[in-house]
Amino acid sequence: MADDNIITQLSIFVNNEPGRLAYISSVLKDCGINMKAFNLAESTEFGILRAIVEDPDMAFDLLKSKGIIVKKTDVIGVVIDDTPGSLFQAADILGRAGINIEYGYAYSRKTAAAFFIRVDDPQKAVEILKASGIRLIFDSEI
Repeated sequence: MADDNIITQLSIFVNNEPGRLAYISSVLKDCGINMKAFNLAESTEFGILRAIVEDPDMAFDLLKSKGIIVKKTDVIGVVIDDTPGSLFQAADILGRAGINIEYGYAYSRKTAAAFFIRVDDPQKAVEILKASGIRLIFDSEI
């Protein structure tokens, strides 16, 4: 059963070399792919550009057609206040339920803030967070 609170994230592999991020960015631009939130993580040989985009299925197909290694991953978008302790509430609820947060990244603007997280059980996490009164981002809001 699909849940509108589970968001498809793209993980785009970027070789760790000069100009490679610029190339990936140009492909995104040329394909009309707008990133709503992203994080760039690195290792010695490659980076992973994790991105929330408007139409992840189309973006996935376009990037693959350009020879770019890309993977789809389920994440959850948790609405958080832009105040001290707001991350604690959601993290504490998930931790007490035995759900591991594998990684996350946030974005903030004047009217809202969100924390996108990869967890080991997305469906259970959605149910627990909703039951606790935590507002989640709907896929349709991306």
